[in-house]
Amino acid sequence: MGAQGERWAGRYYQRAGAYVLASNWRFGADELDLVVLDGKVLVFVEVKTRTADHGGAGHAAVDARKKTALRRAAKAWLREIGGAPHLRFDIVEVLVCKHGPVRILQHRGEPLLGPRRF
Repeated sequence: MGAQGERWAGRYYQRAGAYVLASNWRFGADELDLVVLDGKVLVFVEVKTRTADHGGAGHAAVDARKKTALRRAAKAWLREIGGAPHLRFDIVEVLVCKHGPVRILQHRGEPLLGPRRF
């Protein structure tokens, strides 16, 4: 279900006019679910897919350890591939309902970093 959620999230960004540069990009044990170019902003995306009956907010599953791994992977991407003038971290929650449309909730910007700088 996670891979399908990442595909839905990628299409969500594409419909908004962004370009998906990579999916499931790995650096050692760390992974970036999506890397997206949104205008002049390079966006590192963590996707959390849940079923409606599972409950719980996907963004709550991104704990301090996961945030550290995402920062480490993002820094590796910037070293190996390069960046853009601006960076952003997003969490995208994909909620899969049994009898209805898939809902996508995007948490833009600072949710992964908190108040400190990247």
